[in-house]
Amino acid sequence: MINSDFRKKMADSWFSYLQNQICKEFEFLEKGRKKFIKRDWNKKNKKEGGGTSFFLSGGSVFEKVGVNKSTVSGKFTKEFRQKILGASKNGKYWASGISVVAHMRNPKIPAIHFNTRFITTTKEWFGGGMDATQSHKDMKEKKLLHNMLKRVCTQNKKNYKKYKKWCDKYFYLPHRKETRGIGGIFFDYEINNWSKNFKFVRELGLAFIDISKEIIQRKSNLKWKQKDKEKQLIKRGRYVEFNLLYDRGTKFGLNSGGNIKSILMSLPPEAKWK
Repeated sequence: MINSDFRKKMADSWFSYLQNQICKEFEFLEKGRKKFIKRDWNKKNKKEGGGTSFFLSGGSVFEKVGVNKSTVSGKFTKEFRQKILGASKNGKYWASGISVVAHMRNPKIPAIHFNTRFITTTKEWFGGGMDATQSHKDMKEKKLLHNMLKRVCTQNKKNYKKYKKWCDKYFYLPHRKETRGIGGIFFDYEINNWSKNFKFVRELGLAFIDISKEIIQRKSNLKWKQKDKEKQLIKRGRYVEFNLLYDRGTKFGLNSGGNIKSILMSLPPEAKWK
């Protein structure tokens, strides 16, 4: 049986590998004209780990994209630990994961979000998901996204319908009574059968690369006007509202002593409100 320390090393290594692969593929989409800038960070107590952020801005495809990977440990605050599965009285945790948010220059290409994580308290579980946010309606694109996500779920005997509904419920702005985007999948607290869950997380990470490339390459040459950009900026405002008010990843990062710049990487370079 694989012990806990080895499981942590496996997850940590995978997220580092995936981060590098995503950066390579995204730089390829930029045709080498733009490169990621690397930034390492550590928690105040360096023994509690840190992370590596790759950031690219001002590209012909990506107006702003961040690819973050972190592996941290420590203790949750008393107020926050009650919200975390398996958190004990001492609040100890270990967490590793990767998070990607890509805001596109072309407003006809949707913003894309992806993350996967492995968290250990008194329990161990995987979580994550992928979704897209259109500013211009495209049902073919929505169908493509969901079909590709359904395929990776089916191959791993995961409940796609459950994950899809979870995503729609999670990425919802109750104060506006609207969803953030066109959905995708979202899952959390996957605690049964570590090996199968880890396989699913790995295959979802590779599927994210394939889906992103497919979506971007379909529309990278489409022309757009300033009115299209205005529409995108308004939609980005909704993105900001969700990430600051409701996003679990943002709250987890802030409550686990994460790096502020990396946590707020998800925010777009520009946004508007009417």
